[in-house]
Order: sequence, then structure tokens, then C-alpha cells
Amino acid sequence: MQVSLVGINHQTAPITVREKVAISTGRLYDSLSLLRIYIPQGVILSTCNRTEVYTTDKDSHHAQEASLNFFKAHTKMPDTDFLQYFYISKGREVIEHLFRVASGLDSMIIGEYEVLGQVRHALEVAEKAGMVNLPLRHIFQSAVRTGRKVRQETGISKNALSISSVAVDLATRVISDLRRCKILVIGTGEAGRLVVKVAKERGASQIVTVSRTKKRASALAAALGGTSTSLSNLAAELSTADIVVTCSGAPHCTLDRRKVAEAMRKRPGRPLVIVDIAVPRDAELVIKKIENVFLYNIDDLTEISNLNRKQREGEIQEALKIITAEVDKFVSRWRALEVKPVVSALMQKAEDIRSTQLNKTLKKLRPLSAEEQERLETMTKSIVTKILKDPVHYLKVKGDSTEEYIAAINKLFRLNEEK
Repeated sequence: MQVSLVGINHQTAPITVREKVAISTGRLYDSLSLLRIYIPQGVILSTCNRTEVYTTDKDSHHAQEASLNFFKAHTKMPDTDFLQYFYISKGREVIEHLFRVASGLDSMIIGEYEVLGQVRHALEVAEKAGMVNLPLRHIFQSAVRTGRKVRQETGISKNALSISSVAVDLATRVISDLRRCKILVIGTGEAGRLVVKVAKERGASQIVTVSRTKKRASALAAALGGTSTSLSNLAAELSTADIVVTCSGAPHCTLDRRKVAEAMRKRPGRPLVIVDIAVPRDAELVIKKIENVFLYNIDDLTEISNLNRKQREGEIQEALKIITAEVDKFVSRWRALEVKPVVSALMQKAEDIRSTQLNKTLKKLRPLSAEEQERLETMTKSIVTKILKDPVHYLKVKGDSTEEYIAAINKLFRLNEEK
């Protein structure tokens, strides 16, 4: 069984492409139903930085084609528009990649915690959708364990930043004193909760949470401090806000040019900072053209994320050592499980031949003593073991060609025909 990966992330594609491929939490289950049309087993991992499909199949080429066909159907985009942004891998490379993702090494903000929960959630939803077989379950569970181990044994996540915290820091470059400004947070999911938490820690005293449902906004405001309102009051709130951080997860723009322009007319000369960390984006790009509006999206966090990476370079190297060791252990265990049936069949066939031929020979010989029969038994078993030693060892250590070698062993020794 070969594991394959087809994906897109912040390193290979800009936000304009990623937002067309992104799958929100609410649409994940339905997207897995679409994936099932192309391949029976698969897990979709979609965050603000990446959208990836992990699949297993005996034919890795078929699995990769199936994943690409899923993305074509999901995005309704022609090949020429997005294939150049995708990465494709199989085997050990896929396992290494997922372990790095779960450990926070593949994130825009190195060491961030949120991705570990996102990896776990991707597996849980795929399990509910009936899309997970044993190999996929083992890979994702091992990735989560490795992510925890990296965080426990290194300082990669010590004082870790997050997309939400960097968004607040970016806004303070324009409006430095949070104590005297009003912050509007659109979206009450995990990212919104973190924005409110960070803003409070940075000294913000006036925070308003906004959601499509007043109940969710109220719950977040009550839990972390601040006030709340519904999305229907957004226009009024914009006219008095200094900073807006939006992460609603809505499939359409929450902030359009008309709405923001109207708010700015009510506050001449007063700047407004909008940090859009949603994928797809919540704010129309043309908002940038409005005077005194400073609009940033998730790709504008690159400078801060690069500095964060440099500061954690030593911890990254330590984390990579752990990841390599964990991948080695996982691959070794998986390979042993994968070749176990064919090794057992091969050994059993050899034993059947040995015992049959030995019995035929014994009938043609003079009566032997128990000791002499035991010596013949031991000798013939030793011959079989030594003959099969190299083929069995090769099966267990050859990773990239395991499938091909299993097929060759089956064919050469006619194992499948005689099962």
C-alpha cells in the first residue's frame, strides 16, 4: 500500500490561488464525499497555509491522479491555472512532510500550536466519513505523537507566535498604542479567539467581537472580555474602529469597498488598519485604494515569519533530528507489516516443499535413528533458511521498491496462485 500526497501551501502558491483551493471546516465532510468519487481512502488537511490530500492505494500514480481530479472538480479551474502550484510526493517523503507539518516546521509561523489540532481534526472528520484505512490512521496518529514529542523535547514552541498574534503585531506597526484604540474582531472561531486573547495581553481595552450569530460573538466576548455584536451591525462598528482583524471563514467577502468607504467618510483623517487572515479572504483587495486604509492579508506576514524562523533555527535542527528518528521507526514498522503476509507465505511454501521432499527421501532410506532423522531435519531447515535469507532481508529493507518486489516474489514463487 503506497501513501501519496497532493497539495498546495504558502510556499508554493500566493493567497489568490490558495483561497480558491481552501476548504473550510464546515465544508470538510462534503469535500471528503467528493473525494470518495475518485478514491476510496483519503484525508483532507486544509488550513490557512495549506490544502493537502493524503491517500493510499496500491498504485501511487492512480492515487495522485485521483487527488488532482478531486482538486479540479473542487475548484472548477483548468489545469493551466493551478497545476503549477501543486506538489506531489509518495512514500517516505509524504510521512516526513506530515510529521513536519504536525511539528509546526512547515507553518508560516514556525512552532505554532494550532496546526497540531488541525491535523488531529482532519483525521477525525475523515474517520467519520469512512475514508480512513489502517495505514492512513497510523500515519496521522504517529504525526500527532511526533508533533507533541517535538514540542515537549525542544523549544520550538516556547513563547510561540501564531497567525493571530502576528496579525495583532502587524496592526501595531501603524497604530502603536492598543490601549487607546478600538479593535474589531470579525470571526469567532479559533483564530478569532486567539486574536482577542492576544489583543488583551497586548493591553487593548476596547475589543468588539462580530459574528454572523450574536450568540457566538457574545460567548467569546464573555469568555475573554470585551463586547459583542452581530454582523448586521458591522457598518456602524467600522466607522469607530481603529483596527479590524477578520477571520470569518465565510465563502464570500465580508468587507467590501462600499462598506469600508462609507465608514471612512464618517471619520475623515483617521486611519483604519485591516488585517485579513482568512482564507478565502474576507476583504476585497480594492479596499487598499481608499485613503487612510491600511489593508494586509496573510501573505503580508512573511517578514515577521521569516524573523521568527531565524530566531528558532537551532530548535528547528533539534526538531528535525526527532522527526527523522520517528520517521525511521514508523517506516520500519510499516514495512515489516506490509511484507509480513508475503514473507509468511514464502516461508510456508518453502517449509511445505522441504518437509514433503524430506519425507519422500526418508521412505527410500534404511530406517534411521531418531538422532539421524533430527540431523536431517535440522540440515534441511538450515538450507531453506539460508536460501531465503537474502530475499526476506531485501523485502524488509527496500522501501521505495517494496510494492514491486512483493509482486516479483509473488510471481516468481507463485504464491498468489497457491494461496
